[in-house]
Amino acid sequence: MSSANSSIPKWVLDLQHPPPPSKSKNGSIPDPPGYPSQSTALSKKQASKEAKTQPRKQPTPEEMDTLKLKKAWEVALAPVKNLPMTAIMMYMSGNSLQIFSIMMVYMAFKNPILGILSTNQAFERFESETNKGKIIQAKLAYVAMQLVALAVGIWKVNAMGLLP
Repeated sequence: MSSANSSIPKWVLDLQHPPPPSKSKNGSIPDPPGYPSQSTALSKKQASKEAKTQPRKQPTPEEMDTLKLKKAWEVALAPVKNLPMTAIMMYMSGNSLQIFSIMMVYMAFKNPILGILSTNQAFERFESETNKGKIIQAKLAYVAMQLVALAVGIWKVNAMGLLP
């Protein structure tokens, strides 16, 4: 048996027979910065349990309308966020008639037209009886942004020499 144990590497023996668990830490050595000690970890757990027991306050209808209006404006301004990348891609594709530039022009026309046609669908989840007037403003801004994106496509077609 001793010959069998001597031929087995030490790390295998350590895996088969792990050392006993370490004793509790010495109280004279403080925890490093950013490391929570046992007492603070327990107090944080108790505080989180107390926080979980309190029910969340339901938002008022005015707060919900404000939140819906903010989200509607994010949707309305989304087409402009894609505009710089589209313009750079169109500029880099060149003015000659190639498959890449034709596909870029196709996408520059397709996306804004589909966006304009689906305006009501894009904003129907934000619309309520109390904020219809404000949502109409966001819808008009959305259509205007889609027209700006369409103008970039027209600029590209003109640069390619396809407009009379």
